[in-house]
Amino acid sequence: MLRTVLPAKLPGAARLLGAAVASSSGMRAVSTLVGVPKEIKNSENRVGLVPGTVRQLVEAGHAVMVQANAGAGIGIDDAKYEMAGAKIVPTAEEIFDQAEMIVKVKEPQPDECRMLKHNQVLFTYLHLAPDPLQTQLLQESGCVAVAYETVTDARGRLPLLAPM
Repeated sequence: MLRTVLPAKLPGAARLLGAAVASSSGMRAVSTLVGVPKEIKNSENRVGLVPGTVRQLVEAGHAVMVQANAGAGIGIDDAKYEMAGAKIVPTAEEIFDQAEMIVKVKEPQPDECRMLKHNQVLFTYLHLAPDPLQTQLLQESGCVAVAYETVTDARGRLPLLAPM
């Protein structure tokens, strides 16, 4: 769930991580535009969000845009995303141009890295160690890149790597 409590005065990329409503304590609701591009890495058919997760985000007040045919490789058609509340857009460029948070499965390819911007949040597997070009391009973009493989739970475990 992309819900955190952020002060109303907090600017920039931090507010892109979501928000909760607590108006009596100086907090405000923040809606995030989440984008899901189709994966372009060879042999990668998975998709960053499934329709059930899109529905949860939309119900929480966020907007979601999904690139056309993003889920086709795993048998999810665009209509299921639309029923969950997502807007279907034709190109990855549209997602990278408009979304505040980009959710992917695999590390961004060089063309995707070049589309990332300051104040965007990228949430995906990154695998930076063997890929200095990706590291350089992410730094140059100014985005906030969150690697799935570094997310820890309260006990210091890596829950997003557990299924692997």
